[in-house]
Amino acid sequence: MEAEIINLGLPILLFLMAAAFFAGLIDSMAGGGGLISIPALMVAGIPPHLALGTNKFMSSTGTSVAFFTYARNKMVVWRVAGIGIAFSLAGSALGAKTALHLNNEVLGKVILFLLPVAALLTFMPPRRHNPRENMDSACLYLLTPLVCLGIGFYDGFFGPGTGSFMLMALNMALGLGLVQASGTAKAFNLASNLSSLAVFLLSGKVLFMAALPMAGANIAGNFIGARLALRYGAALIRKALLLSLALLFATLLWRYYM
Repeated sequence: MEAEIINLGLPILLFLMAAAFFAGLIDSMAGGGGLISIPALMVAGIPPHLALGTNKFMSSTGTSVAFFTYARNKMVVWRVAGIGIAFSLAGSALGAKTALHLNNEVLGKVILFLLPVAALLTFMPPRRHNPRENMDSACLYLLTPLVCLGIGFYDGFFGPGTGSFMLMALNMALGLGLVQASGTAKAFNLASNLSSLAVFLLSGKVLFMAALPMAGANIAGNFIGARLALRYGAALIRKALLLSLALLFATLLWRYYM
């Protein structure tokens, strides 16, 4: 397996841990942490398949912490979550398998295309939307599976911005309030993360040498970022994310197209 033959030096590991910490910081404040961690893994010379699987391992830890926090505070709408989780699992597994069927060169170029698209959607200002008090059956039993299947596929195939996309979909399409939409989105996000992670693990596409320290750094970044967001807001962090993303994107562009 590729995960068994790649060795990373200490400078590369420290770079990846710093990227994971910054990704957690970004994710907790503005969303889109994968926009930093995935290109950082690829800049470090890790092949795209391994980069996606390793990032999925790392992001699953942060999503788990966030989900249990929301659930503990009763901010997950279980009536919606119970219907959509199976579709998130299926969509994510299908997305991950699709990614694995592309060769590294093609997948690298696809990721390069998706990065600016995901960044653009992540940074779009949220629209104000008044949640409906009652959810009709069409929304619950038709829109929920469609939203979860589609966004689950994207999460398994690529991932960055999934939480933001799911939150917007639950708020605008299903009419959930923003806090409940955020909590319920974490339930779907965790399900899709674990599903695609299982696919990558079974295919040997998780580089544990990087995944384990990155997971720890990512949790620390989420922890600190949540507190910074309460004090300073996310505007400054969004600007830092844009600068970092531009540098990483330029490096990947040179690697795959020059």
